[in-house]
Amino acid sequence: MTQQDTSSVRIVLITGPSGAGRSSAINVLEDLGFETIDNIPLSLVPRLVGPDMPPARPLALGVDVRNREFSADGLLELYGTLSAQLSVPVDILYVDCSDDVLVRRYSETRRRHPMAPDETPMDGVIREKALLTDVRSRADILIDTSELTIHDFRAEMEGWFGAVTGQGTAVSVQSFSYKRGLPQGLDVVIDCRFLNNPHWQAELRPFTGLDPEVVDYVTRDPRYEAFVDKVMSLLLLMLPAVVAEGKAHFAIGFGCTGGRHRSVAVTENVAAALAQEGWRVSIRHRELERQGGSPVSDRSIGTGRKDPE
Repeated sequence: MTQQDTSSVRIVLITGPSGAGRSSAINVLEDLGFETIDNIPLSLVPRLVGPDMPPARPLALGVDVRNREFSADGLLELYGTLSAQLSVPVDILYVDCSDDVLVRRYSETRRRHPMAPDETPMDGVIREKALLTDVRSRADILIDTSELTIHDFRAEMEGWFGAVTGQGTAVSVQSFSYKRGLPQGLDVVIDCRFLNNPHWQAELRPFTGLDPEVVDYVTRDPRYEAFVDKVMSLLLLMLPAVVAEGKAHFAIGFGCTGGRHRSVAVTENVAAALAQEGWRVSIRHRELERQGGSPVSDRSIGTGRKDPE
């Protein structure tokens, strides 16, 4: 019996606040060749896919808070079980949006929020986002649609998932805090805690690695240039092999103690250097997300011209 080729198979669990674009994400993945099922009860997923029933093609499952079975713990438990039992990648895609844009979308459509049918849309948005906090922090892929047109959103989705149909490998560069442990889903983890720490400079402490004052301080560390040069050499050696292997996405994590200064600055600079080399890169700053985000903390840069035709 010939062993099934699962090199292009993956499972994506799609969730996020109502109105952020979860349904649109499912539609894009269907166009990209995924089998898609929306609003599936969590208890039915093990009957659909498992160790004895691996998916034969890429599978996207929409998970909605409107389902009476839904819970954040239940979704994360399912994610952990599938990741442990299956030999194919399993990802959580979290489609997010700012509160004010979500409220505007509900006002424009005159729809009631599913979590506040008799209250204001803002009440529902706040309640739903609180319920999804843990899922958002554990998500492998986060796409914020607040400022995206439908065409921009489709391009972002294709950047992450197009490799399933031969459209390339999505590269993610992320910063994180070691205090909160290693994020799931990282392929390479690099420690930045040996660099000089801006936290101990009172005038720099309120800033982040997105601010030029912090970037200047971090990059003036005499070890910084050699460190980044060696990291870039390693990544430029690995990435073509990752593409050749057919991986749908490749996640690189830079960590420091608090996840606000050194790791953010290094993430920004390495991502920019990879983009300069022709890679399309998604940037994510997990600790800045947790602390309220930034208008430029999560975005994509680069052309992706290194990906195979």
